[in-house]
Amino acid sequence: MMKTFDAKEVKDDVVQWIRDWFDQCGPGCNAVIGISGGKDSSVVAGLCVEALGKDRVIGVTMPNGVQKDISDSMKLINHLGIRHINLNIGETYKALMGEVEKQLGTQDTEVSRQTVINMPPRLRMTTLYAISQSLNGRVANTCNLSEDWVGYSTRYGDAAGDFSPLGGLTVQEVKAIGKELGLPIELVEKTPADGLTDKSDEDNLGFTYAVLDRYIRTGECDDPRTKAIIDHKHMMNLFKLQPIPHFEYHAE
Repeated sequence: MMKTFDAKEVKDDVVQWIRDWFDQCGPGCNAVIGISGGKDSSVVAGLCVEALGKDRVIGVTMPNGVQKDISDSMKLINHLGIRHINLNIGETYKALMGEVEKQLGTQDTEVSRQTVINMPPRLRMTTLYAISQSLNGRVANTCNLSEDWVGYSTRYGDAAGDFSPLGGLTVQEVKAIGKELGLPIELVEKTPADGLTDKSDEDNLGFTYAVLDRYIRTGECDDPRTKAIIDHKHMMNLFKLQPIPHFEYHAE
């Protein structure tokens, strides 16, 4: 029988894990977190504040030009009282995409949809590391287990980072911890969108996180078609979670 999820107990365990990780891998360092205004970055920020104190947490907002929900990011930053840096990636994105389009044009090739989707997250991660390495920081990965399970993240973008507080927790569990932390409920329950078409994650995936989370934790899925889709996505995206394969040389 599956153990009942105790949000307070798990929250306390994650907080201690963050403290232990920083003691070993970054004594005195700051946690640097990209704040999107969604549940994951909000919960990670809240956990880091409890673990390290608000003076050691830096929230970074990185709109791509105009970000209509930047107010949600600022609501979280003000709620926690953490330091804030805003760095707009819009001009950098336009310049790089323009060069990519020009060079691919010489190959009679158009920029793919995946390139358009994945470039901003990768630029944001570059930004976070630039800030982190200048402010004695460690970059937080804000992905959760559910997203990682089906590959709903960008490799070397939001899937990168130095430590991952939510990597072993499903969407439902992350929400429960957000409520336990006393974060603004509208941020914890905010419907995540892809930022490109305004479709929700669940619209794009073709199933709900509740269904996915149940399958991850219990192995149960009522719809065989949905189970097949989840299994296929999981298998196709396992490479994102594994170290880069390398040739093993054995010296005699």
